[in-house]
Amino acid sequence: MKKLFAVLAFVASVSFMSVYAQDDQAQDQAAAQTEQVAAAADEAQPVEVEEGLHQALKTKFIEGGAGFMSSVVLCLILGLAIAIERIIYLSLASADSKKLLADVEKALDEGGVEKAKEICRNTRGPVAAVFYQGLLRINEGIDVAEKSIVAYGSVQSGLLERNLSWVGLFIALAPMLGFMGTVIGMIAAFDRIQQAGDISATIVAGGIKVALITTVTGLIVAIILQIFYNYILSRIESLVGDLEDSSISMLDILMAKCIKK
Repeated sequence: MKKLFAVLAFVASVSFMSVYAQDDQAQDQAAAQTEQVAAAADEAQPVEVEEGLHQALKTKFIEGGAGFMSSVVLCLILGLAIAIERIIYLSLASADSKKLLADVEKALDEGGVEKAKEICRNTRGPVAAVFYQGLLRINEGIDVAEKSIVAYGSVQSGLLERNLSWVGLFIALAPMLGFMGTVIGMIAAFDRIQQAGDISATIVAGGIKVALITTVTGLIVAIILQIFYNYILSRIESLVGDLEDSSISMLDILMAKCIKK
């Protein structure tokens, strides 16, 4: 009897364990199916992908037409290259003219013209270059030194404005290329309307949109270059004004030295 109970207990425990295992397996399968359904639902939902600035610019560039858009962008690149070069040159040309005048006057009192010329040679900028030219001609008289300072001052002013006209050209050229691209795009839009034989709002709107992209790009390029152009002009005006004032002060110092002699 005990053996029979033991056998029945063993069979019952095995049956219970098998049923429990089947329940677990069924629950696992149901959970897996639920996850699959949820994943499928997530895939079915539209995913909004934020378009980056680089991709947006690339799209607009292609829509505007590679030919005219490339020419407008080329104007921007060349104009910025010249503008940056001018800004660096003007930054290097800037100097403390008052300190230079004081050093030259002190050198003339202590070591004469040669020491003053050495100070000008070791100082960068148009003011020092003009001073050096005046000191080179001081032995020929104050009138010759004055003419040398005035003439070389004009040369230095021209060097400050070198290649600046190209920036002005690109400022005028960029919007004109944009307008030309717009006109050609409008012509292409009307050609599509003629081929379709009907005025479709989609064709008209799409053609005008693509055509106006070049105009907007050209105007943006012109605005950017105009800002750099005006900044450079203001720097040049400041340097030229400082050059003229310093030249007058230098002539006064040279005249005073000549009178003392």
